[in-house]
Amino acid sequence: MAELPALVAPDSFKGTFSAREVAGAVARGLRSAGREAVELPVADGGEGTIDALMSTLAGEQRSVEVSDPLGRPIEAAYALIDGGRTAIVEMARASGLGLVAEGERDAWAASTRGTGELIAAAVEAGAERVIVTVGGSATTDGGAGALEALAEAAVSPEMDVLCDVQAPFLDAARVFAPQKGADAALVRRLSERLDEQARSFRRDPRGEPMTGAAGGLAGGLWAEHGARLRDGSAFVLGALGFDERMREAAFVVTGEGRIDEQTLQGKLVGEVATRCRQAGVPCHGLVGKIELDPFAGRILDFASLTEATTLDELEAAGRGLVTPASAE
Repeated sequence: MAELPALVAPDSFKGTFSAREVAGAVARGLRSAGREAVELPVADGGEGTIDALMSTLAGEQRSVEVSDPLGRPIEAAYALIDGGRTAIVEMARASGLGLVAEGERDAWAASTRGTGELIAAAVEAGAERVIVTVGGSATTDGGAGALEALAEAAVSPEMDVLCDVQAPFLDAARVFAPQKGADAALVRRLSERLDEQARSFRRDPRGEPMTGAAGGLAGGLWAEHGARLRDGSAFVLGALGFDERMREAAFVVTGEGRIDEQTLQGKLVGEVATRCRQAGVPCHGLVGKIELDPFAGRILDFASLTEATTLDELEAAGRGLVTPASAE
C-alpha cells in the first residue's frame, strides 16, 4: 500500500517569505528524505490570501493605480472569479504595512483609501460581490479612507470581509497600532478617534467581534455598508478543501512568521492545528519565532514546534520530520 503524503499548509512569514516559498522549501526537505509532499499554501485573510485562493479558483487578476497608505500612487491587483461576478480585494496590496518603510510608518496618517479604490475598481469592472481580505494593514483609520473612496465612486457592493483577528473595533488601536509606529500617547489619540467614528456610523461597531480587524476597516465596512464579517482562516481553508486533503495525509506541516497569543484568536496556524487535533491527524509547526507560553502550546497540541528563519532552515526542518515517529 502506498505511503500517505505529508500536507504542507503554511501561511506566509510576513515580510520575509510568501506562503508558496515556505511550502516549497518544506516540501523539498520532505521529498529529499523520501516522503511525498502535497503543497497547499494558505492564508488567514491577510497577506497572500489572493494567491492562496487563486491556486484553486479559476479567474484573473487585474491591476489598477490606487493610493498607498501614505497617499502615494501604487499599482495593485484585485482578482475576478465566478465569471467576473465576484472580486477578491486584498487590502494588504493597497494599504498594507509592507508598503511603508519602518522609518516612515505613521499610524495616524495611514489611510485605507487605496483599498476603497480597489473595491470601486472591481465594481466598475462588473463585480456584484466583493470579498475583502483585511489582514496586514498599516492603518488605524477605522476604514475612513476606504469609506470616502466608496462614497466618491457611489458604489456599495455586497461584501464579505475576511478577518484574521477577533478583536472588536476599539481594540484596534491598543492591540495593533504599536506595530504600526504608534507610541502610548498616539494609541490613546487613535482610540479616541475610533470612538468618535463609531458614534457617527449608521451601526455601532463597538463590542462587535472582528470589527477591529485591519485597524477598524472591517468595522467601518460592517457599519456603513452592511458587510458580512467572516473568519478568514475558516473561509480560506474551506475554499481550498483543506479538511479533505488533511484526512488524506499522514501528517500536516503548517507555519507562520511568529506564533504567539494571537495564534489562538483566529490566526491560520491555530485553525489548522485545531482541525488536525479534532481529526486525529498529527500537525507539526515550523515558525520564525516562538512567543507562546507552554500552556497555550498545549492547547494547540502540535506534534512538534520548531523555529526556522531561512528557507534553508525550513528545508532542513522538513527533512527532519521524516522520522519513524512522524511516518507512522
